[in-house]
Amino acid sequence: MTEWFVYEGDGRPDPDKIRRLPDPPPWRAFDAEPVAYDVPDVDSSTLRRLGATAVPLPVQDERALHLVNAALYLRRPMLVTGDPGAGKSTLAHELAYELGLGRVLEWPVVSRSELKDGLYTYDAIGRLHDAQLDRGGAGATSEDIGRYIKLGPLGTALLAADRPRVLLIDELDKSDIDLPNDLLNVLEEGRFAIPELERIADHAPEVSVLTDDGRRVVVTGGVVRCRAFPVVVLTSNREREFPTPLLRRCITLDLQSPRDQRLAALVQAHFGEGAYEAHHDIVDLFTESGTDGALRPTDQLLNAIFLTQYTAREQTPAQRTEIAELLMRPLDHEVR
Repeated sequence: MTEWFVYEGDGRPDPDKIRRLPDPPPWRAFDAEPVAYDVPDVDSSTLRRLGATAVPLPVQDERALHLVNAALYLRRPMLVTGDPGAGKSTLAHELAYELGLGRVLEWPVVSRSELKDGLYTYDAIGRLHDAQLDRGGAGATSEDIGRYIKLGPLGTALLAADRPRVLLIDELDKSDIDLPNDLLNVLEEGRFAIPELERIADHAPEVSVLTDDGRRVVVTGGVVRCRAFPVVVLTSNREREFPTPLLRRCITLDLQSPRDQRLAALVQAHFGEGAYEAHHDIVDLFTESGTDGALRPTDQLLNAIFLTQYTAREQTPAQRTEIAELLMRPLDHEVR
């Protein structure tokens, strides 16, 4: 393994790895005062994707490892492309698990997504409703506005933590045409303002708001500033082109579907040691069928192995193979 790697892609968790990163280049250094808040451990979303069994086999190829580590050193977002099922979004969870960076902050993008959705939400209607209910009482103070503000996944990732958070912006190519451009300034500057808090900053400089993790954190002066730039994974299914300014700010990685040792690691992670050998007939069928250029995501292989474990007692080998073939039909139904 190359000595300069921080992320080694072997599935072995080690929170000390991230400390091997040198200081960022001057043009990517952020110096906000640290904010203390509790970062949750990786959750069930990560465990579902990675499996319950850690295996000492590579989960990424050498080229991908070089590009991922380049992004970590340069504090740049990663734009990850690849076929469905290639493991684009899983890469974010692998990084969080191996580097001990806690729960992955996930922002699933849809056609209606706007930049503000990822930064924060402000429940103005809820605040107005509560104010009406409180008529005749002590009245709400300016600081109470924090009860109605919640940082989104991008906003939480930009908090001034000493250790970076992992942010997954999933399927950016589904977004409105403006969102990739809108992301540019936030990802470049590592900061954003909350106008509702800026307006009261003169008499309420510190306001406690809710994070995407459900924790409370103090925002000072109405501005969220970055300290350790987050590990940002932008995924795309290649359904559109992205503007050159965004590409210039990203490390681009075209992720290939798992094969050979990576496929063995995937199977063993989900089904235990020896599973790759025990189900080699299904794995071989999946690998051979992938040579025709058709689109077969690795999810199909996992589904086939899981189901044929239960049908093996009642079916002949030929019938078992038939079931596996039904589950591993190409998504595009044609040779590309």
